[in-house]
Amino acid sequence: MTEETTHFGFKKVATEEKEALVGEVFTAVAAKYDLMNDMMSGGVHRLWKRHFVATSGIHQGDLVLDLAGGTGDIAKLLMPQIGKQGKVIIGDINQAMLDVGNDRMIDAGFMGRFECIQMNAEKLPFEDNSIDAITMAFGLRNVTNKQQALNEMYRVLKPSGKAMVLEFSKVNSSVLKKLYHFYSFKILPEIGHFVANDRDSYQYLVESIEQHPDQETLKSMFERAGLEMCGYENLSGGIVAIHQGYKL
Repeated sequence: MTEETTHFGFKKVATEEKEALVGEVFTAVAAKYDLMNDMMSGGVHRLWKRHFVATSGIHQGDLVLDLAGGTGDIAKLLMPQIGKQGKVIIGDINQAMLDVGNDRMIDAGFMGRFECIQMNAEKLPFEDNSIDAITMAFGLRNVTNKQQALNEMYRVLKPSGKAMVLEFSKVNSSVLKKLYHFYSFKILPEIGHFVANDRDSYQYLVESIEQHPDQETLKSMFERAGLEMCGYENLSGGIVAIHQGYKL
């Protein structure tokens, strides 16, 4: 029997091994993850995330599942959106990332308005039709079976619920693409080595971006999951894109 394989960055690995390998990466970078994002993007990731939440259409009182939300940055931004009657469930497969997010949310004074749960996006621990909205920022590319994760989002969303994914995508300018590629593969791993003494983890993060589906492919995957009114918005020339779809 042929062993099923998937990508871990540019490497091909057994499908059953990827979850553990990704876990090792994020355990290694958890403590300095947000600092590294600042250095890698010049702080622009914060603007992307603010726009992502500001345009989410999430309402006061909503129950929101923030997948791959470990460090709590999206959850913090969601607090004014959901109000005191709403709640954010921070879901992440990596406990080290969740520990960072839990401490951050408590320090910010949000006790009782959030919950951190370790979970796999491919098998969400919720009943059908139970979540008002799902957000996922810079996490889908690390999921082994992305289509299954989108299928699960559709399953747990309430009718009229919305799924939103902010993720690195494909640059639509040839000049910008060359500059971005050089920066990603030549500079970013060295930043990882200098700041976190961990070149390999950041090399993987760069490679995982390169392997992620482009905008139209991901849109079709949203549709295949059953989501409707699917679309995307490119930010920074397509370096990242916000995808969305509704369960009608």
